[in-house]
Amino acid sequence: MATTSETESPSQQIYKPAEWLNAAETIACSSIAPIALICGPKNSGKSTFSRHLVNVLLQRHKKVAYLDTDVGQTEFTPPGLLSLTVIDKITPDLTIPCLKTPERCFFFGDVSSKRDPATYLTYILALYDHYFTTKIQGSSGLPLIINTPGWVKGIGYEILVDMLKHMSPTHVVKIRISAQSKNLPDGAFWLDEGVADACNVIEIDAARQDHLQRSLLVKRDVRLLRDLRVMAYFRQCFPSEMTLSTLKELARALAAHPPYEIPISSIKIKHLHCQVPVTETFYSLNATIVGLAVSSMSEQLPQCVGLGIVRGINTFRGVLHVITPVPQHILEDVDMLLQGFIQIPTSLLQGCISPYMSANVLSTN
Repeated sequence: MATTSETESPSQQIYKPAEWLNAAETIACSSIAPIALICGPKNSGKSTFSRHLVNVLLQRHKKVAYLDTDVGQTEFTPPGLLSLTVIDKITPDLTIPCLKTPERCFFFGDVSSKRDPATYLTYILALYDHYFTTKIQGSSGLPLIINTPGWVKGIGYEILVDMLKHMSPTHVVKIRISAQSKNLPDGAFWLDEGVADACNVIEIDAARQDHLQRSLLVKRDVRLLRDLRVMAYFRQCFPSEMTLSTLKELARALAAHPPYEIPISSIKIKHLHCQVPVTETFYSLNATIVGLAVSSMSEQLPQCVGLGIVRGINTFRGVLHVITPVPQHILEDVDMLLQGFIQIPTSLLQGCISPYMSANVLSTN
């Protein structure tokens, strides 16, 4: 995934209260490379605080690692991915999401962990272990920010507790809203009674407030943001200097873009979160977004190198036609296609005769 940014008009100016600024400074001034986990209810400002914290840390460190566990509202990748990204540049405008090439990522294939919490947690812990056990940290240590989803009740709460127990962060930032029933418990809620921990728990209020100074949820069009990220990702199939100023132009360009041919015999096809009859495999795969993965190291933890659109399948020649911005030298290592529930934005299926809508796909019989 190459670095790019999405053009988006911020609906409201970002406001960072003093306690946000103080919290970020406290973490940045740590005597060791901090591991900071950000948690709180949905739309409370976790991503905004996390990106602000990245900028503050980059004033003291050359690089910062970012572990994104929110598959529905990703920061630096398309949706459906769990990723560990190393960032080395400050982003002045926190309202503009940007895509970056992750150090390592897994294709979960859904915008929520609810379908498969166990696999979701396995991927997250594997990314953390990669950060902790490899040379990614360097000699002086590399700060790590862990952004979490807003599902903090029921199974979502249990997942968060398991993450905290495994990672033992140096700092936990809990963002609160005025609706107390939606907030996480006070203090180090993940610890068993009587267990001591050196973690610094910082509790702050959501930045947006009403006239009574009550914290409010920040409403965002999540589906639109996901579509923007997907479109920005596949925009990378074309040179940056190529003019594609409208969605229709992007749709036409993708429809005309020469796809890669991938021999069916050279890859495994894995359906995530559902079972598909063998006779329906190609029908289900056609016109979908798939994760391009390398399973040579571990078939249980196939590393994702990017996304692709299955434009068509030629069963007579035994090849798949796939559109992707992944460079050919990386694509040559791909031996598994992962199909989940990440959909092609409808904007890319309208306004032109799209090859993604073709139905001339044969069954495997």
